[in-house]
Amino acid sequence: MRGIFITFEGSEGCGKSTQIERLGRRLQESGLQVLTTREPGGTPIGEQIRHLLKFAPEGRNMKSEAELLLFAASRAQLVREVIAPALERGVIVIADRFLDSTTVYQGVARKLDPADVRSINAFAVGSCQPDVTFVLDLDQKIARSRMLRRPKPVGEVDRMESQPPEFYEAVRAGYLKLAQEEPSRIHVIDTNPGVNEVECAIWNILQEKFHGVFAGCRV
Repeated sequence: MRGIFITFEGSEGCGKSTQIERLGRRLQESGLQVLTTREPGGTPIGEQIRHLLKFAPEGRNMKSEAELLLFAASRAQLVREVIAPALERGVIVIADRFLDSTTVYQGVARKLDPADVRSINAFAVGSCQPDVTFVLDLDQKIARSRMLRRPKPVGEVDRMESQPPEFYEAVRAGYLKLAQEEPSRIHVIDTNPGVNEVECAIWNILQEKFHGVFAGCRV
């Protein structure tokens, strides 16, 4: 039986890492096979691209079109080397970002042609599409405050986190619009109630959507 592909999306500082860790642990404690991935990265090639996109001095003047193609290259390798084989083995794959990030960050916030972004996304992922996507929504002032407090390697500045506030406002609006367009796949989770409440909301959606696949899992 094919595994389940779950993706998490949202602006920087929205709490994706925490919820991915909690969901993965819950499923593993219930005896299910789980694999977590991140973008960009997740493969030796992808990690090199991640460094170029986020930290390398050579990437400081990167053009939006080059950025789009580098994210797609990392994703193409990740799908074929890691995600697709795992799903074929019946593993539950939980991804920290996937194609929706490109749709929003490069297609909306960077204002690249949406048709070009869709075409490049489709080429990168092939038939590998998420079964369910959670967008963790958070007020951008709070998200930015969290983002700025996160520890970073000494001497390194994260290029993607250095964007102006209006960039992240566009990202948030892009995610909300995308969720309206694909309500059967994309679920917006308000993160204001708290970490435990967000975890419960995610779990309830999974239980309902997959009709007992997780029956017997720890509640």
